[in-house]
Amino acid sequence: MSTPFAQSPSHSTSRLRTAAFAPIGDEGRTELVESRLVQAISVGAFTEGERLPSETELSALMGVAVVTVREALSGLRHRGLIETKRGRNGGSFVRPSRGAVEEVNARALMAMPRVALADLGVHYEVVSAACAEYACQRATEEELDVAAEVLASARDLDAAQWRRRVTEVQLELAALSQSVRLTNEHVRVQTEFTPLLALQDLDERARLATHDALTAQILATRDSDVAAARAAVRDSVRGSMRWLVTFRTELLAVPQDASLHATLETRRQTI
Repeated sequence: MSTPFAQSPSHSTSRLRTAAFAPIGDEGRTELVESRLVQAISVGAFTEGERLPSETELSALMGVAVVTVREALSGLRHRGLIETKRGRNGGSFVRPSRGAVEEVNARALMAMPRVALADLGVHYEVVSAACAEYACQRATEEELDVAAEVLASARDLDAAQWRRRVTEVQLELAALSQSVRLTNEHVRVQTEFTPLLALQDLDERARLATHDALTAQILATRDSDVAAARAAVRDSVRGSMRWLVTFRTELLAVPQDASLHATLETRRQTI
């Protein structure tokens, strides 16, 4: 039975966009809309220079008033994540600013209570491991060949492109479970967690560890080795959690009058 994996990488992007723009309903506060849009940009659902849906389209997709979307977009402009152009070909476009995205993600990590961060990690691990288990039973060799090729193509990319490609691999490996409910839940939690995971891209060793863990997961899935596949997911997620907890502590220890941008730049240069 064929699964969505054999489709182009844009299929993964459409999943991320669907998760980002799921209706908010009665909780339609400006902050939530802004947070969803930040997540969409952070996980690579929209790339540098790409136009976001119009205010009217976002309003319909997310189930909020146009004025709420307008206020959220204003917040993104203030953060330096988008720019708005007028005229026939105008709209809101993602700015080519990797540093601005890193700062937003770092602030989100700092603001998240440690207990909430740990709980998110547990949720992500459990869902990912369950997907990995069923993929061992259902994935085909052809689908795994595609996974391996996409992962191999990520190795020499820059950090931003690497994160997007790796996220695609993670989402598509989840889809090999052939469980719609599990896959949808994985997409939802992936959209929430990836902006934090992207902070690891400051650390080349962490990136290599993620790449090696996905390679191990693909090999285990080929061998139908459920224990090894779940272990690869578990070890990777827990390693990421240790990294994030340590990094969060480092960020919180920086003097309040220090520039977060300078702190992140220093971190990047010391790796």
